Amino acid sequence: MFTVERPDVERVLRDYGIPETLRDFSELQRYHYERYDPDSREVRLILRLTLEGSAPLVLRFKNEEDVTQALLESQCRFAQTLRENGIPTPRQYRAEGCFTRWYRIGGYEVLAALEDFAEGQLTVVDAAAAEQTGALLARTHRIAETLDLHVENRVLFDPFAENDLFDVEGFRSVGPALSGEDKVLFDRILAKYDAVMDRLAPLRQAPRYAVQGDISDCNLYRTPSGEIGLFDFNRCGDNVLFCDAVMQALFDARLMDYPEELGPEREPRILAAFWRGYRSQRSVSPEEERLLPALCAVIRAFWSMDIRWREDSLLNAHENGDLPTVRRRLRETWRHLSAVP
Repeated sequence: MFTVERPDVERVLRDYGIPETLRDFSELQRYHYERYDPDSREVRLILRLTLEGSAPLVLRFKNEEDVTQALLESQCRFAQTLRENGIPTPRQYRAEGCFTRWYRIGGYEVLAALEDFAEGQLTVVDAAAAEQTGALLARTHRIAETLDLHVENRVLFDPFAENDLFDVEGFRSVGPALSGEDKVLFDRILAKYDAVMDRLAPLRQAPRYAVQGDISDCNLYRTPSGEIGLFDFNRCGDNVLFCDAVMQALFDARLMDYPEELGPEREPRILAAFWRGYRSQRSVSPEEERLLPALCAVIRAFWSMDIRWREDSLLNAHENGDLPTVRRRLRETWRHLSAVP
């Protein structure tokens, strides 16, 4: 297992020109690659550094199959560019002009990156926070578009590729086992899906720009002045800005922690607040407005939690032979898609 000792951390601090004395450090996050492969040399470790007489820092160590130094450097550069253009996000530090640096520690080759620690992590999203988050996202989009910023990396929320919000392929996988009226409905759903995706085709050709890619309560914080800032650019990459906004809005409205007083109307209230904030900072074109209901319908229809992850998901029901739940999930999927004219 990758292990870091105090002299290793002090060496990084010296290289990055940090003069303060290290008091201690602790783990914020560790990916245990060795649990699945004892011979793995992959590393993802995030440390919180406490310094004497200075604010804490975050030290990231990485060596992952899909992460190059060029990618990590471009992600850090994008974060720093946002900061320099008024977005609250932690400062990225440089060593000899670069944000990242290779180290050999305990027999492992790892990339290091150093940034400020973001105090005040946001844990609950209410309507006010959603509006601020929408405005924050729009500002990042506007900066990326204006400055023509790019990061070549796959993002979590691309509706035209495998993504973390909806799962059409999982839905397709149950088709061969269906029969009768269930198979008729299944085929009708896929035909409607193809028709809706044809309508969304113009978005495939839209320009792509760098996005943070994972605006969630885990990656947001409230500054002392009351603004909302963002950190963690691990999933940063290029995306169609409108698609990123739609999927981040639904993520914000469906997968966060919320105050109880929002009640059953939570999702529409959060969505309305998010879009109010977004539109206050960046306009949405008439064509995008026209396509918004269709894109939302596709995401809701094939929502990954309902298709794959819930105990009563479509795939679990199919595997367990629970035909009533399979039928219920098919009807729910059709209800969402059929709402698109």
